[in-house]
Amino acid sequence: MSVSSHVEELRKKHQHLSTQVEEAQRAPGISDSEIASMKKQKLRLKEQIARLSMSVS
Repeated sequence: MSVSSHVEELRKKHQHLSTQVEEAQRAPGISDSEIASMKKQKLRLKEQIARLSMSVS
């Protein structure tokens, strides 16, 4: 897998997590800790994307 395709996959995962976080924030049964966990995953993906994007440039 090339770096650019890997970055694209990470971006898709990041977008999917964004959608999940938005839905979780509207759902009454989701705990704050679960939402915080998803946000941390999202941040890790974003950092990974940034690192890989810089190595490609």
